[in-house]
Amino acid sequence: MIKLTLLAKIYGANQRKQIDETVKNLFEGLSVEATVSGAPTENWVQVALSGEDEEIAKNLLSKEFGFCPSGLESVEKLSVLKGFVTGLEKNSKELLVDVGVIKPKTLYATVPLSHLQDKLASGKKTPLSTIAELWGICKNLPVSIKIVNVNSEATQMDAELSDEQIEKFTFWRESLLDRLLILGAPLNQVKMAVEQAEIGRDVIDIESLGMFEHALVCKLGTDAAGLVSSIGRRLRKAKFTIFNPKKATAFLEKRQDS
Repeated sequence: MIKLTLLAKIYGANQRKQIDETVKNLFEGLSVEATVSGAPTENWVQVALSGEDEEIAKNLLSKEFGFCPSGLESVEKLSVLKGFVTGLEKNSKELLVDVGVIKPKTLYATVPLSHLQDKLASGKKTPLSTIAELWGICKNLPVSIKIVNVNSEATQMDAELSDEQIEKFTFWRESLLDRLLILGAPLNQVKMAVEQAEIGRDVIDIESLGMFEHALVCKLGTDAAGLVSSIGRRLRKAKFTIFNPKKATAFLEKRQDS
């Protein structure tokens, strides 16, 4: 038997059922039994595989979801990992990113404030809360990080935003398009909500950040904040945050001493 932690977090029982359905469809025709369950902590999803085709099934899961390292011993220096922002409201000096490590204990990668100031605030001594607000960084936002140091004895992972993540934020800003980030809803529900709210004329794309995390890319001139009331009533269990490229650009262009 193989037990794996998928690179996906769930926000409710219905979403676990959806992953279960996805896994069953993925394994159609294979000689493998799969059991989907919640991980012990942090809402990760685990899948147990058994059968003669379990290696094939593992490869399919890797392509569809990706896996968490689960144990600190599996985390390598300079490796690039995907995780989810956590504990943002409790920290002011570092960004905590949950990459799925639960052995020997639940452990988050730490991205220092100085790195965020350098990459996202033009080197200005900016509070973490301000940087988070400017870039739409919030709890459960999927982000890509690079591990710069692993200390097994101190059970510590030091990290920074990956080049890919910085490029994504830069692209968001330079596109000049507002984005409404929706966390905690599957893609089919987001699409249905956009249709029912009749805001399709204001949304030019839906960018998937994770299985249950998406960004509505707004038409040029559309204010993402103005869409929350329309779509929010149809996605009551989801969380919303705004990325406004004009605000981010204005902040970056503002002089340090002004």
